[in-house]
Amino acid sequence: MSIIKTRKFTDRLFENAQPIWEKNHNHPFVQEIGKGTLSEDKFIYYMKQDYVYLVDYSKLFALGVQKSLSLEMMQSFSKTLHDTIHFEMDLHRAFAAEFGITKEELEATEPSPTNLAYTRYMLNVAQNGSLVELVSCLLPCAWGYWEIGKLLRKQYGDQIASNKYAKWIEAYDSDEFAAGAKWLIELMDQLTEGKPERELVQIEKHFQMTSKYEYLFWDMNYKQERWSI
Repeated sequence: MSIIKTRKFTDRLFENAQPIWEKNHNHPFVQEIGKGTLSEDKFIYYMKQDYVYLVDYSKLFALGVQKSLSLEMMQSFSKTLHDTIHFEMDLHRAFAAEFGITKEELEATEPSPTNLAYTRYMLNVAQNGSLVELVSCLLPCAWGYWEIGKLLRKQYGDQIASNKYAKWIEAYDSDEFAAGAKWLIELMDQLTEGKPERELVQIEKHFQMTSKYEYLFWDMNYKQERWSI
């Protein structure tokens, strides 16, 4: 007897986001990291902008604690928040130091226009929306970076050992990072189970929007976007 696999909401999100994600995967910033040919000035710009992005991204996990539906869920959000601000950001600072970026420089970085727009969109949804809407904004970054880590490993695996950005690729292709992405994917499916289509449409809208911001973030870093005024 054949077993019919139930289609999950994240299957729909993944499928409908492919046109955006393919552009993310093929962006020259991403591909040049994979090849090890990205100019260091662009990578340094990225490291600084990503640091201030992570500060705001972490706040979504704090809001997740507040909006959690159970103690177990609170513990999961709290652990992820702790790991992000105590371990991931420490690793970020250590890796940045290898490219001559000091902690003081990271913390003095002003967000670019795109960075500011992206984080403010997420924080606005997280503060004013439901828990599942919050997760819909968290997910594209976590899931998207995991997909990129796997993709670059597959495309450039033989060259990674000599790639100056090898640690970056290895971090997002790691089991540890995958576990965080999988947790959010499973949480999304749990929170959307049984929801009416009108709510699912709104949730997917946030997912698509933040996926688009992921593309704009790569583009911003490649062009080293500045305030024009």
